[in-house]
Amino acid sequence: MKALIFDVDGTLADTETAHREAFNAAFAEVGLDWFWDEALYTRLLKVAGGKERLMHYWRMVDLEEASGSKVKEVIDAVHAVKTRHYTERVGGGGLPLRPGIARLIDEAAEAGIPVAIATTTTPANLDALLQAPFGKSWRKRFAAICDAGTTQVKKPAPDVYLAVLQQLGLKADDCIAFEDSANGLRAAQTAGISTIVTPTAYTALDDFDGALVVLPHLGDPEQPMQQHVPGADHRWVDLAALRRWHRGQLFEAA
Repeated sequence: MKALIFDVDGTLADTETAHREAFNAAFAEVGLDWFWDEALYTRLLKVAGGKERLMHYWRMVDLEEASGSKVKEVIDAVHAVKTRHYTERVGGGGLPLRPGIARLIDEAAEAGIPVAIATTTTPANLDALLQAPFGKSWRKRFAAICDAGTTQVKKPAPDVYLAVLQQLGLKADDCIAFEDSANGLRAAQTAGISTIVTPTAYTALDDFDGALVVLPHLGDPEQPMQQHVPGADHRWVDLAALRRWHRGQLFEAA
């Protein structure tokens, strides 16, 4: 196990409610009578990428209007407003990292194991989310960062993971990925990377067939998981457990 690769939205932090609220705030600001409730947004999350999600919904509600010549300009403008609302919501520590994330990244740094990011979100969203827990120089904590500005083809395509592997100079077998959704799992699997899944309320009903393990979160000593973690010495995920899982020894200590 030579590197850890993390998705962002839903994986590093439970961001989807903040994204949904930011979309609705943007719709209100620009005068659209759209509103995405939790049930609708859960379905829309099957479409990766904010702009792609907007286009998909527009086609759902008015296919003819969504075929107009100015559609891309409108979507770009709405998405820019949405990004501003999102960064205002999560900036300054407004959204904590999920249990175990900061600890595991620190453990990897101490062990000299590179940590990378593979996400479809925008660089602005990354800055807003990660400056609070890791400081303004947060990018130095990661050996590779690939996002919506790096790779145009979104998950479940494997492109963002392949780009990360290229930046790291590693093979897929050298890494473990962390995801929260079926789209993310498919992307990592197609790239050949073993994947741990920690779903959120928005992705809990996704199909995670083929995941290395599915857990409610990564856990912490002060916030352990309620159940025993197969192949782990504790009720939280640490590097020792990851090494066992990476060697295919998930159930050895179950």
